[in-house]
Amino acid sequence: MSDQGGLDFNALLQQAQAMQEQMAAAQEAQANAVVTGTAGGNKVSIEMTGAGQFLSVSLAPDVVDPTDVEFLEELILAALRDGASKVMEIQQSSLGSMDLGGMDLGGLGGLLGGE
Repeated sequence: MSDQGGLDFNALLQQAQAMQEQMAAAQEAQANAVVTGTAGGNKVSIEMTGAGQFLSVSLAPDVVDPTDVEFLEELILAALRDGASKVMEIQQSSLGSMDLGGMDLGGLGGLLGGE
């Protein structure tokens, strides 16, 4: 069925399948990406995946002061936030790079972040 009322349902289905494949590939790439959140001039670093799994924590010896644990806690929290921000950037850039194959989403474009 090629043309019913101006719509080519086969082409629309093919575009939807291609978009689904692109989305799956983007999600996999994002989940496998590794980012490093840092704080205190790189004295605290936290490595995490794009899926939000934490891989490692590194502390420079000079930030470990038993009399000022609160400062170290703040640095760790700042590094966690930095890493989470980088994960969000990866998510946004991977979704933003999806090719819609010239498909006109009409009013839906605005709902999906388009103009």
